[in-house]
Amino acid sequence: MIRSFRLALAQMNPTVGDIDGNTARIIEYVERAREVGADLVAFPELAITGYPPEDLLFKTSFLQGNTAAMQRVVEAARDIAVVVGYVEAGDSHTGTGADIANAAAVGYNGKLIDSYRKMYLPNYGVFDEDRYFRRGTECPVYHINGVGVGVNICEDIWYPVGPIAVQREAGAELIVNINGSPFHAGKAAYREKMIATRAADNGLFVAYLNMVGGQDELVFDGASLVCDMTGEVIARGPAFAEDLLVLDLDIEAVFRSRLRTPLARKENPTILREVGEARTKQVSEYGVSQRTTLESTPMASVMGPAEEVYHALVTGTRDYIRKSGFSRALVGLSGGIDSALTATVAADALGPENVVGVTMPSRYSSEGSVSDSKELADNLGIECWVVSIEPAHLAFTDMLEPFFEGSAANVAEENVQARIRGNVLMTISNKFGWIVLTTGNKSEMAMGYATLYGDMAGGFAVIKDVPKTLVYELCRWRNSKGFGGNGVKSPIPRAIIEKPPSAELRPDQLDVDSLPPYEELDPIVRAYVEEDYSYEEMVAMGHDPAAVRQVITFVDRNEYKRRQAPPGVKITPRAFGKDRRLPIVNRYRPV
Repeated sequence: MIRSFRLALAQMNPTVGDIDGNTARIIEYVERAREVGADLVAFPELAITGYPPEDLLFKTSFLQGNTAAMQRVVEAARDIAVVVGYVEAGDSHTGTGADIANAAAVGYNGKLIDSYRKMYLPNYGVFDEDRYFRRGTECPVYHINGVGVGVNICEDIWYPVGPIAVQREAGAELIVNINGSPFHAGKAAYREKMIATRAADNGLFVAYLNMVGGQDELVFDGASLVCDMTGEVIARGPAFAEDLLVLDLDIEAVFRSRLRTPLARKENPTILREVGEARTKQVSEYGVSQRTTLESTPMASVMGPAEEVYHALVTGTRDYIRKSGFSRALVGLSGGIDSALTATVAADALGPENVVGVTMPSRYSSEGSVSDSKELADNLGIECWVVSIEPAHLAFTDMLEPFFEGSAANVAEENVQARIRGNVLMTISNKFGWIVLTTGNKSEMAMGYATLYGDMAGGFAVIKDVPKTLVYELCRWRNSKGFGGNGVKSPIPRAIIEKPPSAELRPDQLDVDSLPPYEELDPIVRAYVEEDYSYEEMVAMGHDPAAVRQVITFVDRNEYKRRQAPPGVKITPRAFGKDRRLPIVNRYRPV
């Protein structure tokens, strides 16, 4: 007798707090999975509430709404098993108890069979789950249509000796791991290797289901996958797109593989008992299926480094704007590469008809700043408004002249131009209800090379976690794809990519007048901000001591600025914001 199992993975994009909307989408996916004859359909971590719900978890009405929604999903699961992420408040059956858990409900034929509680609660980087949840202590295996299915959640799969090993020993042949795993560059490849290792070490199928979409600064990249007992990837979902992955698994292959592979038999049972308590639960009896085998399994291609970052920016920008209730976006166009990338991402995210560019020349603006901005707008198909700030600049100069008399001009006179531009953008935003997208990159934000209430003013910072050198790489990648998918025209003019970076706030100004060259700056910023290297270590790596000293001083000095910056898409392993929490007022000086 050959046992097969049809698995459906709903790679969906929930919205935090939209319990009714998320639940309706989940039930739609349940119907689709039932129509294709799936034995089980799984949904991402906290799919009902959206992830991460943060302090919404302190609201009892939110918890109650989430529990009622879970019951509606379970009731919809007729002739199909469902695994869905939700918040278990107290006991899932009685509703008693003061604890809450990050849980996976297991339902079948309209009944809640059980709930699995996440065992390993991450409390690092952007994660803060110890603040809210009690960890689980049990490692259940559910018998669904004659197959042992172990269910666990996200972080649980990252530990070699964790719930997966206990569930394997309790008879699991398939592990379904549901996730809300945020993106950063390179993580998908690392994650895939880890899942393949878990599958091979335990001799079973591992289905890794990840959500997609943006939530505040986080982006979830999907890229769900299934590995067989040899560690081979046999199915892969698309990155940054919703999808229902459906595939047939040859469960008998698990037994054959374990006969030949002794690794799991060497596991220390005492250690496994320390992980958690194993138990089994019957969900549905085995039944011989009359369905025909699927002709193919989903296998999305793997994105390259620049491609995945670009898609993360588009996804994060689109979802932040749409989920926040905005329909159009406003971008200040300087003729420089940062605003060009921001506008291009916005046009790809929202459609060019929903993006307006505003170029705001001053007395120090080059001719190219306006003409290049107009060419970019024409290429993208977005509106371009030209608003000269010279009248306002003159007014500010006249207003302040009596008070500044006798003092030499300095950065204050430069920054007033940026603040006028910020006021123009925010006034247009206020008038029409459009969100302002700021254009500063990570290199500038690290060094404080930005003006508070000027170019930092806005609602969302698209490239705030993108180093300047990567900005160039992303622009070249986007140009290589052509415009509109037809390969006829590159959206970003060559002149924008080739011109030296400049704020154009004084005559002949260049970024290198104030900062080290970006090719030198970015590796130092990465070493200090993302990897916490010391001054001595960075100098030993070969970096110029003066540049290292400048980076450390400027990064530490400008924490107060970054706290006032709008949120933006996280694409590096350690972004400014939730990832990196330093006191604004402190007297520690590493150099």
